[in-house]
Amino acid sequence: MKNNKISGAEAVIRCLLEEGVDLVYGYPGGAIMPVYDELYKFQGQLHHVLVRHEQGATHAAQGFARATGKVGVAIATSGPGATNLVTGIADAQIDSTPMVCITGQVGKHLLGSDAFQETDIIGISTPVTKWNYQITEASEIPEIMAKAFYIAKSGRPGPVLIDITKNAQFDEIEFSYKKCTSIRSYNPKPVLNLEKVQEAAAIINSAKKPFIIFGQGIILSEAEAELKALVEKSGIPAAWTILGLSALPTDHPLNVGMVGMHGNYGPNVLTNECDVLIALGMRFDDRVTGNLATYAKQAKVIHLEIDPAEIDKNVKTTVAVLADLKESLTALLPLIENNVHESWHNEFKEKYQIELDQVINEELAPTNGKGISMGETIEMINKHSKGDAIMVSDVGQHQMFACRYAKFNTTKSNVTSGGLGTMGFALPAAIGAKMGMPDREVVAIIGDGGFQMTIQELGTIFQTKVPVKIVVLNNEFLGMVRQWQQLFFDKRYASTEMTNPNFIAIAEGYYIKAKKVTKREDLDAAVAEMMASKESYFLEVMVEKENNVFPMIPTGASVSDIRLS
Repeated sequence: MKNNKISGAEAVIRCLLEEGVDLVYGYPGGAIMPVYDELYKFQGQLHHVLVRHEQGATHAAQGFARATGKVGVAIATSGPGATNLVTGIADAQIDSTPMVCITGQVGKHLLGSDAFQETDIIGISTPVTKWNYQITEASEIPEIMAKAFYIAKSGRPGPVLIDITKNAQFDEIEFSYKKCTSIRSYNPKPVLNLEKVQEAAAIINSAKKPFIIFGQGIILSEAEAELKALVEKSGIPAAWTILGLSALPTDHPLNVGMVGMHGNYGPNVLTNECDVLIALGMRFDDRVTGNLATYAKQAKVIHLEIDPAEIDKNVKTTVAVLADLKESLTALLPLIENNVHESWHNEFKEKYQIELDQVINEELAPTNGKGISMGETIEMINKHSKGDAIMVSDVGQHQMFACRYAKFNTTKSNVTSGGLGTMGFALPAAIGAKMGMPDREVVAIIGDGGFQMTIQELGTIFQTKVPVKIVVLNNEFLGMVRQWQQLFFDKRYASTEMTNPNFIAIAEGYYIKAKKVTKREDLDAAVAEMMASKESYFLEVMVEKENNVFPMIPTGASVSDIRLS
């Protein structure tokens, strides 16, 4: 009689295939070896990318998820393999990135015995996952895996971790799979209250100085068309958080720039002058609001959001519309009156001119005789990408320059670590973004500090031949910390100056074409050569050592107290 049973390890692979997964990132080890044995057998259907560190697996899965909108998948063994995932999981949690992490675990009979490479990854990861679960019996695998993907992607997305004991991987089950479509007590999408929509519309229509701030919720709910329609119909100026960047084309006439600590002058100052503040899929992070005691106190606040936990958490709302953003904006649009708000727009234009004269012109085209600036490097990439590239930035000054000056025509083009601020994010995330969107150019913008945190992923690029473009903006400092030390700690540069290795030699050691730019007159040709390359390319740009990113809202200050220098 034919045995229709399969191992738990094979069941894991078949679950992934049932969910449409064809690409996973990971690193093998003893407790996950049965799953890797099955991966070997399914190579034709499921492509596994061997990263050089498990943190790289999570960031690559994040980059894939952010660029595609699909669930990213990372796999690791027990103990240190599992704990090495935690930074990427925490990053995905705070940035609402859908990801499923699968970890191996010691056998059920060894749990709690401090066995070799045993770690309580469920306890460790509970605060930074949307859901986690330990599978100790093979029979649990199909149902739990189905739940994992449903929870990761539905509602406000996030990371899920599934820990599978070794016995559950070896034991056999009769396999059947049913996708999860609902879970009792889990309501991913609040039911839209149309009365709240009508209240919001009435306030918006009567506003004299309305202002929209949109966040990543627009992208996650695929409401970009609705956002564009709203701003164009209402004539309301719209600004973005760093994770909302690219939801509306950067050159759209109603796009007034970025809010937050290093955002644009006008949007920040005028936040405290608008009469209605419309927050779309954003969470009023402290980097956006500055001092909450003075933030938009004059304004009626309308908050469209999917997560009830974010309502009134930081900023008190006048009207909260809880629902999937695409659904709530679709309901709101017909109720909004046509308007232009010309005099209000002129206030943004006046503030922009001030910023242009005092900050932007000198940053993008330096005349001070100093070295290459980060801003002009981003502008040069814009010239050759024509706004069509995905830019994956790390964390630090270069990130803020990239977010301030990058040009985007298409959504899902800005991939960066927002809430957690994870140095080392960009290189592996760029790998995932490029593999997820192979027809788009992907450029990683990284500082010399963050680059060395995950520099080993150059090995992944070499082995997979993924054609990522890597730009290291090298100022030989941990630039953002140094800026704070200059401004707030009397230039006591404690442990921020970097003595760096020969990055070109390292890149070439991984057989990646590399070039170093030290002179402004060489920058254009080098960026052009990089963007034209059909293979991976490493470009090191030596930038001004003590260049600061402005404007800047000092920690604890009001958004109105933004500094231009």
